[in-house]
Amino acid sequence: MNNWRKSLLTIVVTVLFASVSWGQTAREIIDKADKKMQGNSSKSEMIMRIVRPDWTREIGIKGWALGKEYSLMLITSPARDKGSAFLKRESEIWNWQPSIDRVIKLPPSMMMQSWMGSDFKNDDLVKESSIVRDYAHTLEGDTTINGRDAWKIVLIPNEDAAVVWGRIEAYISKEDYLQLLFRYYDEDDFLVNTMILSDIKEMGGRVLPTHLEVIPAENPDQKTEIIYKSMEFEINIKSNFFSIQNMKRVR
Repeated sequence: MNNWRKSLLTIVVTVLFASVSWGQTAREIIDKADKKMQGNSSKSEMIMRIVRPDWTREIGIKGWALGKEYSLMLITSPARDKGSAFLKRESEIWNWQPSIDRVIKLPPSMMMQSWMGSDFKNDDLVKESSIVRDYAHTLEGDTTINGRDAWKIVLIPNEDAAVVWGRIEAYISKEDYLQLLFRYYDEDDFLVNTMILSDIKEMGGRVLPTHLEVIPAENPDQKTEIIYKSMEFEINIKSNFFSIQNMKRVR
């Protein structure tokens, strides 16, 4: 085969592989992984562990969610925070503080502040961005993550998408469409956060990662962990569950 024909064939194969694998597009792979992790509705119990060089703090949380628009999180421990709750309705978020009998609607000026002292920001709770809808997806090849064959998919935001990240690298397992690793880059292509998903278990009738670690690139000696204790999917829950009144009384 002539050299130019070999080069042309290489280009064609590379372009096809960049967007399709096993008859699937990169977008379809991301969509399957996202739906597996989220569900249409869910209920969960988890521990958030905030790890710093000199101290570690654990927070117990119960959570309910309906799509990406509604969520309610109840703090169950430690004692000083027990009963506090956070309500998200579309792009707005409220905080119930029973110790002072007060509901606070978080203003835009507080969105970039740390949530409960963790590596998450208040803004992370209200983001409506979708890794499926708001990004263009390119399959960049195969790799192995913790012994699992995985696809590496690069997400670049669409021009009209209101998102924070300039680029996301996602690593999805081939066997079960498990989210295994994400790297988040800013608009200048500097790494900001790495999220590692591990401890694969059956939970709520699905095989899922039950341990998440978020590690900021600027402070690699600190991290925030989410350890899921239980998860239920496709629960019977309506949008009126996510109200300020219910935020005060949910247990």
